Parts: sequence; C-alpha cells; structure tokens
Amino acid sequence: MGNLYDIQINSLQGKPINFGDFKGKYILFVNVASKCGFTPQYKDLEKLYQEYKDHLIVIGVPCNQFGHQEPGSSDEIQEFCQVNYGVSFLITEKVNVKGSNQHPLYVWLTNKENNGKKSSTVRWNFQKYLVDSEGNLIDFYYSITKPTSSKITKHIL
Repeated sequence: MGNLYDIQINSLQGKPINFGDFKGKYILFVNVASKCGFTPQYKDLEKLYQEYKDHLIVIGVPCNQFGHQEPGSSDEIQEFCQVNYGVSFLITEKVNVKGSNQHPLYVWLTNKENNGKKSSTVRWNFQKYLVDSEGNLIDFYYSITKPTSSKITKHIL
C-alpha cells in the first residue's frame, strides 16, 4: 500500500470518496461514535471544520469496535450527527479501525511502513490522525486531545 490518495472508502450514503480530491488541503481523520463520552467532540470538530475549511477537510469514520458505542445504521448515524451537532463535514461508512478486518485507510494511518512517519494503535473513539496537504501523515492524537487544540491547529495553514 503506498499512497493515501489511492485508498478507497465510501461515504455514509454509500458513495465513493476520492481522497485525491482533497490534495492541497489537510485532512483530519477521526474515528467517531454516537454513544461515547467523547461524542460531544462532534461540536468542536464542526467548529474546527468551519474555521479552517479553506485549508482542512474533517472526515468522521464511524466505528463500533470500542464498547459497541456506534451501533446505528448509516441513516441513524447521519441523523444523530446532524440533529445533535449540526455536522456538515464528511462522514464515511462504518468500518473497523483495528484488528483482522481493519479498513485499508487505518492500515495506512497506523503503520509506519505505509505512512512513512509512525506506527500507532487506535485506542478508543475520537482518536485523530492529521495528514498534510500532500497526503503525508503529520501525527495522531488520542481521544483526550480536543479537536480545537493547538496541538492540531498549529499544523494547519
């Protein structure tokens, strides 16, 4: 696996997402869940997206692997995000972010031999991965790091 822009994933609506469309912008990938203690971060993710959308794409990646905290269907996830947090950023289909059925996106994000930067393990919902405008991993941030933290925003622009 080489390039982030070659990875295939679908949107929550089942339409293919082409990461190559986002060349020139930073991308923040976040594995999200509707029933997690960190779920209120949706609000800050939306705030971050609105503030930096000329330079940043936020992509929520629903995952049910941590405490079964994202049990919903695609329609339920979409409704929850819009009704409760006014989410306008991109949400993908529900995937596995770890284990034997790990989605290729997370194979790339979590393995140094693929991303060229560092290896990591997704520990919980709302772990964040920041990719630069050329598709290179910058760093990852555990769930406790708020989306609007300077640890993340200092890299954007």
